[in-house]
Amino acid sequence: MFGQLIGEVFGTFILILLGDGVVANVGLAPRLGAAAYNWNTITIGWAFAVIVAVYVSAGVSGAHLNPAVTIALAFKRDFPWSKVLPYILAQVVGAFLGALGVYLVYMDGLQSAGMPNVWATGPGSVFGQTFWGTAAGAGVASAGGYSFLNAFVAEVIGTAVLLWGILASGDSKNTGLMHNMGPFLVGGTVLAVGLSLGGPSGYAINPARDLGPRLFGVLAGTQGLFADGYWWIPVVAPIVGGIIGIYLYDMFVTAYLPKK
Repeated sequence: MFGQLIGEVFGTFILILLGDGVVANVGLAPRLGAAAYNWNTITIGWAFAVIVAVYVSAGVSGAHLNPAVTIALAFKRDFPWSKVLPYILAQVVGAFLGALGVYLVYMDGLQSAGMPNVWATGPGSVFGQTFWGTAAGAGVASAGGYSFLNAFVAEVIGTAVLLWGILASGDSKNTGLMHNMGPFLVGGTVLAVGLSLGGPSGYAINPARDLGPRLFGVLAGTQGLFADGYWWIPVVAPIVGGIIGIYLYDMFVTAYLPKK
């Protein structure tokens, strides 16, 4: 169990180090500037962050790296409920440490830019400021022109799709890629979600991915990370989406696969 938790900490650390790292790189690097912020670069960076993190940690912990995945597997794949809370805590710790790693790499740029929100999704994020204008444009009751309800729905659907990709990647009765190439399908699913469904919410699709860096951002001096009431959406909505996703996969796919 200790080794599994270390695997979740380390894997989630890598996920956030590379994922939030690409956000900081594109959003802050002087050679690019805000005008060069590119959503394609962000989505590709996050996809490969997932691929590397899963390859590193899958053999140790199963590479959940996401409380929504852990909870969904406990509901429908006999993952022990006794491990759910320890896994989630390990994932949040790893995400927090990953944000620390991003800070150490980009600290001069972050400080000179006034410590912007490269950590978490929603109003006030680098994404929101770049695509939807200032905080006045985002507003207290909206996420870049989208309502909180719209963002919640986007997170639920995006996480359901993520679960479909994860389940298919390791489903030996389907055309799953299993252990060798499975992480690429998972990363590809994250890329597809980001490109196709990520606009309204910034596609956290992972409570630890958002909450751990958000907590670090508060300590680092980023303002307003818990001020607008948005923070609970990337925590709750992915859990709902993960549970829905795993049930729908079994309903529409598993039920019709060969039994042997």
